[in-house]
Amino acid sequence: MEFGRIPLDDAEGALLAHAVKLPQGPFRKGRVLSAADITALRDAGIHDVVVARPGADDDGEDWAAARVATAATGAHLVASAAFTGRVNLFATVPGLVLIDVSRLHALNLVNEAVTIATLPAFAVVEPRQMVATIKVIPFAVPRTVVDRCAAEAAAGPPLIRIAPFQSLSCSLVQTRLDGTKSAMLDKTTAVTRNRLAALGCRLDQEFRVAHERDALARVIADVRLTGSDLVLIAGASAITDRRDVVPAAIEQAGGQVRHFGMPVDPGNLLLLADLPVPEPRAARAWIPVLGLPGCARSPTTNGLDWVLERLAAGLTVTSHDICLMGLGGLLSESQSRPLPRAEATPKVPSAPRIAAIVLAAGQSRRMRGPNKLLIDVGGTPMVARVVEAALASQAAPVIVVTGHQQSAVTAALAGRAVTLVHNPAFADGLSTSLGAGVAALPEDIDGVCICLGDMPTVPAVVLSRLIAAYNPVEGRTICVPTFDGQRGNPVLWDRRFFAAMQELRGDSGARHLIDAYRDQVCEVSVDDNQILFDIDTPESYADVLSRH
Repeated sequence: MEFGRIPLDDAEGALLAHAVKLPQGPFRKGRVLSAADITALRDAGIHDVVVARPGADDDGEDWAAARVATAATGAHLVASAAFTGRVNLFATVPGLVLIDVSRLHALNLVNEAVTIATLPAFAVVEPRQMVATIKVIPFAVPRTVVDRCAAEAAAGPPLIRIAPFQSLSCSLVQTRLDGTKSAMLDKTTAVTRNRLAALGCRLDQEFRVAHERDALARVIADVRLTGSDLVLIAGASAITDRRDVVPAAIEQAGGQVRHFGMPVDPGNLLLLADLPVPEPRAARAWIPVLGLPGCARSPTTNGLDWVLERLAAGLTVTSHDICLMGLGGLLSESQSRPLPRAEATPKVPSAPRIAAIVLAAGQSRRMRGPNKLLIDVGGTPMVARVVEAALASQAAPVIVVTGHQQSAVTAALAGRAVTLVHNPAFADGLSTSLGAGVAALPEDIDGVCICLGDMPTVPAVVLSRLIAAYNPVEGRTICVPTFDGQRGNPVLWDRRFFAAMQELRGDSGARHLIDAYRDQVCEVSVDDNQILFDIDTPESYADVLSRH
C-alpha cells in the first residue's frame, strides 16, 4: 500500500488519510476522492493531501475485516457490516461468551494490522451486547496476511460463540442448627431465587433439614427423584473439609464429590459434586450438586456465580475448570473502587437500535395513472420490494406509512412483519408522512433509516452499511450513502433530529437538516448506484425494468 502526501492532480481515486475541513462540510478520513472532491479541495486552496492507495496484492480494510469476522463468528452472534475497517459482533441471546483463547492469541500475533478484541471468556452477555470487535488498523492489508488470519479463525470450532442460558429447574436444600433464624433462611431463598432468575433458571422447590449427615442424606436422596436439573445445598455451617456434613451426606446419598474449594474470593469454600440420575432419566447420568459457600447468602458477585453461569449455559464444570478460575478470581471490593459492584451500573457497548421508516403514502401524480407503489418490479409490487430490503437489513422495527390507496398498499404488504401507520393528511405533503412515521417509533430507538417507497432496487446491505457507520460518540449522527461522490437514499438519522422532523411542513423532507448539521454528516461510500434512482415517471420505470 502506498501512503503519503501527494499533489491533488494525482489524488483522484485515492483514500483520504486525514480528515479535511471544507466550507461545505468535512471530508472524513477514508473517503475515496472523486473528481468533484478534487475540485472542491482545490477551490478551498488545498494543493496536496495525505492519501493511501491499496496495491494490487492488498485487501481493503472493510473487505479484510469482513472476511476475518466471517471466519471467527460462531453460534448466536451477528456481525455488523464493515465500516472504517471494523466489524462488531453482537450477541443474539443471553448466555456466556466462549472463546478459543489460544487461537485468539495466535490470530492477534499474525500481524499488527489485523486485531480482534473480545470480552473476557465466560463473560455474561445480553442480546444486542457487543462481544467482540474486529479492526483492521491500516487502510489496506496484504492479502497473504488476511489469508493467514482467516485461516487461523476458521481452524477448528468457532473462534467466538455464545452458549445460551437454559431454563434449569433447581432445588435448594438448607440445613439448620439450634438457633438458626428463619429470617436468614428466608433471605437465602430470596437471594438464590433472584440469582437463578438472572440466568433464566427457576428455583422450583426448597427443603429445610437439620444440619446432620443422616437427615441431610435422606433429603438429598429424595431430591434426586424430583426431576431437578441442579441441586444447591446451603449448610448452616460452612464446609471446611471433604469429610464435613454436607459432602459426607452427598456421598451417603450415592453422590460423588468432584472438587472442594476454588481459587476465587469470595467463594473459596464452594463444593462441586454429582448425584446419579434415577433410571427413568438414564440418558443423563449425573445431576450437578453445589455446596454453597457462606457468601452465597449475599447478592454480591462471588465464585458461586461463575460456576452457576456455566451450568446455566449447559456447560460441564470440572475440577480442572475450577482450578483455572484463579486468574481474575479476586472479586473482593477494593478501596479504590468508587462504587460497590452491586451498585455500579456501567453502560456496556451494544448494537444501536435503528428502525426503518418506509414512506408509502404518495399519490404518484407524475406516473400519469397507476399508483407507482403497486406496479410490478421483478414480480413483486414496488413497495413490497422496498420493505423486503428493509426487513433483510439490520434495521428493526420496520414501519410503513400509508396514505393514498391505503387498502391496496396494505394488501400488497400482507404477511410481512411490518408496523403499518396511516397518515390521513398525506395530501399535505411528504413531511406529514415523515412526522407520522417518527411519531410511531418506539421510545428506545437510537436512530432511523428513512426509506423511500419508490426506490425498489436499493439492496439491504446499504441499510446495514449505514447502521455500521452510525456512531454519535464520533459525530456520525447523519449517515448518507454515496456513489461516485453523489449522495443518495436512504438516510440514517439520530434520534436527536426526531423533533425537527416532526416540525417539518409541506412536501419537503429532512434534507435541509444535512446542510444545517454538516459536521454530523458521515458519507458512506457504497458500490451500488441504485441509491441514486427513484421511480417517478413511466420513463424511469421503463429504465428500471431494462436494468432488472
